[in-house]
Parts: sequence; structure tokens; C-alpha cells
Amino acid sequence: MTLKNVGGFIRDFLRDFSDRVLKTLKHLRWKMVLAGVVVGLVSGALVATYRLGIEYGTDFARWMYAQILQNMLWIVPCVVFAIVAGLFIGWMSRKESMASGSGIPQVVGYVQRGLKMCWNTILPVRFVGGLLGSLFGLSLGREGPSIQIGACGAQMMSRIFRKGDKNDTQEHYVVTAGAAAGLSAAFSAPLSGLMFAMEEVQHGLSSTVLMGAAAASICADFVSQTCFGLRPVLDFGRIPDLPMALHFWLIPLGIFAGLIGSLMNRSLLGLQTLYKYLPKWAPVSVACLIAIPVGLYLPDVLGGGSNLVKLSEYGKVSIALLCLLFIAKMLFTSTSFGCGAPGGIFMPILAVGALAGGVASRAIISIPLLGIDSKLMPIFTVCVMAGTLSASVKAPLTSILLTVEMSGTMIHTLPVAASAFIALLVSDILRTKPIYGELLERYMASNPKLVR
Repeated sequence: MTLKNVGGFIRDFLRDFSDRVLKTLKHLRWKMVLAGVVVGLVSGALVATYRLGIEYGTDFARWMYAQILQNMLWIVPCVVFAIVAGLFIGWMSRKESMASGSGIPQVVGYVQRGLKMCWNTILPVRFVGGLLGSLFGLSLGREGPSIQIGACGAQMMSRIFRKGDKNDTQEHYVVTAGAAAGLSAAFSAPLSGLMFAMEEVQHGLSSTVLMGAAAASICADFVSQTCFGLRPVLDFGRIPDLPMALHFWLIPLGIFAGLIGSLMNRSLLGLQTLYKYLPKWAPVSVACLIAIPVGLYLPDVLGGGSNLVKLSEYGKVSIALLCLLFIAKMLFTSTSFGCGAPGGIFMPILAVGALAGGVASRAIISIPLLGIDSKLMPIFTVCVMAGTLSASVKAPLTSILLTVEMSGTMIHTLPVAASAFIALLVSDILRTKPIYGELLERYMASNPKLVR
């Protein structure tokens, strides 16, 4: 065989191979994987920027309130700034209502119910409104907004690179992948981001969507870990194993978590209803003003509440203080979220659940006759926290996966899953509606013009 023949054979082989690769990549599932990689990198970068800004904003709020305590004259400009910032945030939220509140109901509404979503107006309101709210320490999480930011980043890429119908099924698949990337980057938890997208956004499993969302979650997690390190947001540390003989405690703990999750939903929705009696321009300013005394005298409840999770698990604090923080966090979250400011409730719900779990675990351990080791407080606390999220959001698989990912081991899957499903059962018995589903119904009822 001559050199010329060898060269022709290699050329034909490479041409056939490249044609086969290109033909394979044109299949929808591989198009979704490639789109997921791009969406994961873009959405991950957007969420990382937002996450960093919110963290700095909350740190500033704590510093500002500490300075005011040293010189109470500073409270006057703080009040004025709170009113002005509240008016501005409220004006932005009314102009682009899709960027108000959590953002998760809006994404679900876009994918499932035909809501209109415009990334180019939502992203500026999300960033500016969220950062301004964090300067006062409003009890709002960044996870819900991160999901919408990820979804908007995905829609942006879809509108830039795709031709034809801009609201078709494939764009919804890409937006679902962006939502998964958003939660993955917010928590540094790719499996939880993937499951949340399937369980809450897509409301079902599809191999095509699953592959795109998985690629987006992994890439977004890569961006997040590059920016913030390898430790997850909720690093539970070393949680002791729960002995099999004590697994019966999961029944009362699950019931308790179900009650807390149901109470949390009623508090959130109740305060949102109360705010409707105020003029449209007033709610956010009222919420910012409420944040001032809270920040001055209970700074631990400012922001999303990741600090409260660690305090509940390992902090050497009394039951009385935990009860106070629990009540304050629940009410402050309700006043912060009910006003309609851009911000989520995912992390605050986890914080409320962790505080409730801290109260329950300390109450159990404080009874000498039970003979339960104090080292088991963290596992009891984590079970109640997962159960509270499951009862409130009605997404038990996400609750279980998130807890397992944060603990870094599969050993606690059984107790966490049992608590999550028992809490979900209690929530259903009490006819508690899923918080994001109810928020979506309220949003669509008040914004009928946004339905396509």
C-alpha cells in the first residue's frame, strides 16, 4: 500500500467519523447536553456574582447596625435610606413583577403555565433589588432568585443562538436546565439542583431534560466551587450516626417538622395578604423599617440564615434563646418576603426548620430518663430541618438529596428520608398547600396579562 493510499484512507476515515459525530450531536439529547454545558457555565457565573453580592450586602448590614448601636444618631439617615430604598425596590418590582418575590413560582409558571418571561428586564431587577434588600439584612434567601437567574441566563443563551419559535418546548427544556444550574451554584449541590428541576419545575422525568439539566448542574457547580471553594454552603460537618434502637424518634420528629412546615407556610401567606391592605408603594419600605430594630437587637436572624443552621446543630445555646430566634426568624422572614421584594425563602425555611430541630433535640436530650447522648443533637436537628422543607415545599426528594449532599455521606439517608416523608404526610393531612404552588396561583391571579 502506497503512502498516497494510506493518506486517502485516513482522510476518508476522518471524514466519515466526523460526519457520524456531527450526526449524533444533532440528536436532541446531545444537543441538550451541549446546551447544558453552556448554560451551566453562563448561569453559574451569573449566580456566583449574585451570591457574592448578597453575602457582602448582608455583612454590610451587620456592620451598619453595630455602628448604629455605638452612635444612635446614625439611625436617622438609616431610616431615611430604608424608606427611599424601599420605594425604589417596590417601584422596580411593580415594573417587572416577574422579578418580585422568590422567582421559583415564576419559572414554574413559565415552563408549565405559559407565563411570559423576559430575561433582559428580570436580571437587572433581580440584581439591583436583591443587593439593595441585603444592605438592610432582609430575611430573604438567594436560592430562589438564583434559580430564576439561572433560568434567565438559559433563556438568554437560547434567544441568542437558536432560531425559530422562541417559546417552544426546547427552550423550556433549556430553561429547566438553567433552573437546575441556579440551585446547584447557589448551594454547591449539583444533585439537589438536578432533582429540584425535575421535581418542582418540570414536574416529571424525561431523559432528554435530565441529561441537559445534569450537564448544567455539574458545570454550574464547577463555577461555584472555583469561586467559593469546595465546601458546601451548609457544611454540616461530622454528623453522628443514629443508632437503630433510636429510629422510633423519627416519628415524633417528623410530625413536629410537618407542623412547623405548615405553620411556616401559613405565616408567609398570611403576611403577604396583610401587606395588600397597604398602598402599593409602601410594603417594601415597611419591611426595610422593620429590619432596623431586628438588626440592632437580633442580628443573628438577618439574611438567609445559614449561620442559624450551624448554631442550631453545634451552638451551646439555651432552649429559650433558640425559641426566641425561631419565632423571630419566622416572623421576620414573613415580613421580609410578604412585601414582594426580590428574594427567596428556600434558605429561611431551612433555617427555621434547623432552629425548630435544635429546640426539639435539646428538649429530648434534657430529659435524663431517656438517656440520649447529646452528640445526637445534630442528626435530630438535620432531620427536622429536612422535614420542614419537605412539608413546606412538598418536594421530599429534593429535601433528602440536599441534606445528604451537605452532610457528605449516604449514611443518614434513612433517617432523613423517614423524617421528610412523615412531615409531608402531616402537611397533607393538614391540607397545607405547597408554598411555591400557592404563590404561583396568587401571582397568576394578580397578573393575568402575563399569561400567553
